[in-house]
Amino acid sequence: MKKLFFLIILALLWSCSGRNTIHIQGQFTGIDSDLIYLDEVNINASVRLDSATVKGDGSFRFKIQSEEPSFYQVKVSENNFITLLAEPGEEIFLQSERSFLPDAYSVEGSEGSSLLKSLDDRLLQTQKSLDSIVTVYKENMNSAGFDTLEPVLNEKYAQVITQQRRFTIRFILENLTSLVNIKALYQKYDSVTYVLYDIKDLQYLKIVSDSLKVYYPDSKHTKALVADLNNEMERFNAERMRELVTSSDEENINVSLPTPEGDTIQLSSLRGKYVLISFWASWNEASVRQNVELKKIYNQYKKNGFEIYQISFDSDAEAWKKAIEFDEIPWINVSDLLYPNSPVVSLFNVQNLPANYLLDVEGTIIGKDFTTRTLKIKLSQLFD
Repeated sequence: MKKLFFLIILALLWSCSGRNTIHIQGQFTGIDSDLIYLDEVNINASVRLDSATVKGDGSFRFKIQSEEPSFYQVKVSENNFITLLAEPGEEIFLQSERSFLPDAYSVEGSEGSSLLKSLDDRLLQTQKSLDSIVTVYKENMNSAGFDTLEPVLNEKYAQVITQQRRFTIRFILENLTSLVNIKALYQKYDSVTYVLYDIKDLQYLKIVSDSLKVYYPDSKHTKALVADLNNEMERFNAERMRELVTSSDEENINVSLPTPEGDTIQLSSLRGKYVLISFWASWNEASVRQNVELKKIYNQYKKNGFEIYQISFDSDAEAWKKAIEFDEIPWINVSDLLYPNSPVVSLFNVQNLPANYLLDVEGTIIGKDFTTRTLKIKLSQLFD
């Protein structure tokens, strides 16, 4: 009787242990490494859990104790890994014959990991499309006929970005009960550029947060997402307040500054055109370099009703005038020559040069801090 009781207890302990265990096995035959690493991934950080020796046939295995679904990376290096969404009790098998694991791998035994793979596969496809467009751009930028090719490439680039964003939004709405949506919310094209970049995309952060609070209320990932949503909403509300104050000040002051010739030009006199308010200085190398690219954009779109109202943060009148003459700047250039005490600095909250705001025909701010590439894309959407 005692022996039977012992066996029952042992079976129960084994069963409980099995339910809290994740087994990950794999076979990577294309890598040149003796070790595979396993990291657990949170929203803003990762933690090294284990490493495993790769056998001669490329096989390896991990065993994890976990009480909740979580994200893991099985990795060869910091830039070569597979991301999993694993649940306790799952037995996962990975296989790849490529040196770069994300290029082509299979995953079995984990529904969340399979779903996550479809998300990562689509982003990888998009990244390759964008890289291809950038390569063609660089190869042809000094060639004859580039003026015709450039807007075509910009439009293609914008289309790929739009298609990826639409895919991600559709993916989120179709998988509202899965933690995989956390990965969807934070996907990036590169180290700084998010797939969901628009301020309106905060709504999807809230939608996912509200859903996961119902399905995974005790998950550390859900709690981290809710905290991030609260931080983003605070930042958004503060930004809106700052922009409202700035817009109000701008309307009341109605920027009116002199040109090098002494003529005063009011910003409001340009209503009816799309206007880039550009901030620069003759002593700032970055803004001087940007002017070279702005000339190409200005020459392309000025006939469509595009104007540049450029405000210089110079204090030396001669240096300002010589820079305009030397670079043959064709657009409106104005300055009160009071930098760093110019009221324009605080009015537009300019903290770095170059900087800019884009106004529509009504004088409403519709974007800010464009690079020349993103400005081309925006203007092509408006005019082409």
